[in-house]
Amino acid sequence: MYGKFTEKAGWNKPLPPGRFKGVAVHEAMGSYVAQIAEISVENKHIRVHRVVCAIDCGVAVNPDGVIAQMEGGIIFGLSAALYGEITLEKGRVHQSNFHNYRLVRMNECPHIEVYIVPGTEKMGGAGEPGVPPIAPALANAIFSATGQRLRNLPLRL
Repeated sequence: MYGKFTEKAGWNKPLPPGRFKGVAVHEAMGSYVAQIAEISVENKHIRVHRVVCAIDCGVAVNPDGVIAQMEGGIIFGLSAALYGEITLEKGRVHQSNFHNYRLVRMNECPHIEVYIVPGTEKMGGAGEPGVPPIAPALANAIFSATGQRLRNLPLRL
């Protein structure tokens, strides 16, 4: 899976100046997921330009559904990685709804490519496995860009 995935993602191809990549691989619910995040950093602002994802979930009964789940999981994971934070004010949770809990916005969404690895094993999950690897892929790309290891969420420079 990994060789085909890195080929599709162009892992060994040079990036434009100022762009950096990070990778992460994860197993959950019987599925294997690999993700590469391509980013740039300017004035401590992290911009995610592209995410390439490969999933081996066994037999993909509904490939379009698998792709949609991976895309949604990546966006949800990016929101958690970049902005996910609960704060307290006077002993109460400050965030009460979307007006004060930051999520990735449409204009911030990266180009996402999802590749389903043809499998013959029993079916695995396709909803949640797309979430966990995006934060480590993003953190590895940030390390590539800055030399700084970020180990807490949200990821901030």
